[in-house]
Amino acid sequence: MANKKNNSRKYTIGLIQIALEKDPEKNLKKAVSWVEKASRKGAKVICLPELFISQYFCQEEDIKFFELAETIPGPSTKAMSKIAAKNKVVIIVPVFEKRAKGVYHNTAVVINSDGKITGMYRKMHIPDDPHYYEKFYFTPGDLGFQSFKTNHGNIGTLICWDQWYPEGARLTALSGADVIFYPTAIGWHPAEKKEHGKAQFESWQTVQRGHSIANGVYVAAANRVGLEKQTEGSAGIEFWGSSFISDPQGVIIAQASKDKEEIILAEVDPLRIEYIRTNWPFLRDRRIDAYSGIEKRFLDGDK
Repeated sequence: MANKKNNSRKYTIGLIQIALEKDPEKNLKKAVSWVEKASRKGAKVICLPELFISQYFCQEEDIKFFELAETIPGPSTKAMSKIAAKNKVVIIVPVFEKRAKGVYHNTAVVINSDGKITGMYRKMHIPDDPHYYEKFYFTPGDLGFQSFKTNHGNIGTLICWDQWYPEGARLTALSGADVIFYPTAIGWHPAEKKEHGKAQFESWQTVQRGHSIANGVYVAAANRVGLEKQTEGSAGIEFWGSSFISDPQGVIIAQASKDKEEIILAEVDPLRIEYIRTNWPFLRDRRIDAYSGIEKRFLDGDK
């Protein structure tokens, strides 16, 4: 009975949307302060933006940025572990992970409310787009899609570019997550914003709301804000903020602005997940016997 009660307990999640500087120490200190603010507002599970320890360095390819990487445990996780234990909160800590010499990952560490690391997820889908040159820095993840049992609830985490892939969301939901967190660093190329900006933003939000609906889970995307330039001569990236939380029907229940630092909060109700899934039984009606082609890169229509 105790487990059932714990599994049905409501809890509040919080997303931190902030602007970042080039100084990692200042960013870590700032993140700690904002996590404590979120805790005081009632958040029990708190998520920081992707690669929050620095500005988004993947705008260019330069080996000097490997100096930003850290081990796990390391400075970021040690600092957040203290805050998690002090405030009895779960924290999702995105880290540029140095796994070994020459092997680096874009990683999200889940720290439980006792300050101990519960687990971690390594970003599986690695982009290589203009000013998003992540393949230069990150080895694809090898831990698979998971959920983590924390003292406040069962959660899953994917990272940014993973947002576009229904397979990752599905497998994370099937592993038992009530909410899928997406630490994020996404924005506009300034020259494209006028023509393509609206469609790009709406696509980003819509696909994630679709993950909520298809899987009957909460989805929470934590983005950064501000214009970041790696060099003065570049146009940079204008991060569009708009961190949001959607419920198991895809309804947006909390959303941040496009340009302000802020914390958004929403309640996760496991019983609502059960209610939605019994009315929209998408998981029940999956034809798991008929999906054998999904593991292929492409299906030849002539065969």
